[in-house]
Amino acid sequence: MNKSTTIGIDLAKTVFFVVVLDQRGKQARRKKLRRSELLPFLANYPEAMIAMEACSGAHYWAREMESLGHVVELLPAQHIKGYLRGQKNDYNDAEAIAEAAQHGRIRTVAVKSVEQQLDQSLHRLRQALVAEQTRLVNRARALCAEHGLIMPEGKHRFRHSLVALLEDAENGLPWRLRELLGRQYQLFLGLEDELAWYEREIKKQAAENETCQRLMSIPGYGPIVSSAFYGWMGSGQQFRSGRDVAAALGLVPKQYSTGGRAVLGGISKRGDKHLRALLVHGARAVARYAKRHDDRLSRWVCNLIERRGYNKAVVALANKLARIGWAVVTKEQAYAAIPV
Repeated sequence: MNKSTTIGIDLAKTVFFVVVLDQRGKQARRKKLRRSELLPFLANYPEAMIAMEACSGAHYWAREMESLGHVVELLPAQHIKGYLRGQKNDYNDAEAIAEAAQHGRIRTVAVKSVEQQLDQSLHRLRQALVAEQTRLVNRARALCAEHGLIMPEGKHRFRHSLVALLEDAENGLPWRLRELLGRQYQLFLGLEDELAWYEREIKKQAAENETCQRLMSIPGYGPIVSSAFYGWMGSGQQFRSGRDVAAALGLVPKQYSTGGRAVLGGISKRGDKHLRALLVHGARAVARYAKRHDDRLSRWVCNLIERRGYNKAVVALANKLARIGWAVVTKEQAYAAIPV
């Protein structure tokens, strides 16, 4: 590989802008390519380091470029703006990407395999269905409230209360609203069936994946959390330690320090908010039943709840679970709770 050459590519759907930097960071070449011209251009180019933003389609192009013998780095798009010089245009964007790669301070995004992308697609579609089901429940509750009928919160109680509401002929519910709510109920059942299919598929994929099986040995990690964690992190080699994993997921305090005075606030909430929420939910499940167990992790959680309160202890536990997950993936060993 020609280590002195860095190629920055500004990705798009049909037109790509390429900027080549030499070892000194000077622009050696720039070119505008159509989609069909990109891979032939790189196939005839000496092996080099190619940098792109980790955006839509980036993992596909990264796999194709790696097959040509190039080294590919995917960089988080939000960190590229600081390297932009002059006004924003496609060539300046490509040059900023190349400069960021040469600088080497930005943590790269691991190139995902096809299987990892497919697993991640399952989670994204399931997440969209959950959000749509929540919106449907809120709409139905709001319609009922307009007519003086208050329904309890929660999807499970919503289902039973709506059935009772529709079956009660003497509650004064207008027939047109009754018809509308009936259709909403049928849509709710359809979403439940669709969600059940996605959850079965996620559990099936997790059962066939050795890494997910090792992750499920960690308290708080079920099939959904394990599959989402593995799909996000991959091999974990892009992180130096479990602390970096927790920081990338936004499970560490937000820092604002100046003049030697350190100020720490709430968690930074950076990175994948869906995976962060799953880890917090898993930590909440562990914390809820920690008093029933006597392993080292449970004792640590109980002690932290007494000192700092339940909510802070849950977030701290989610941080620890993210670190443990990284260790399990990178060391290829299952988690074993340390006995008394």
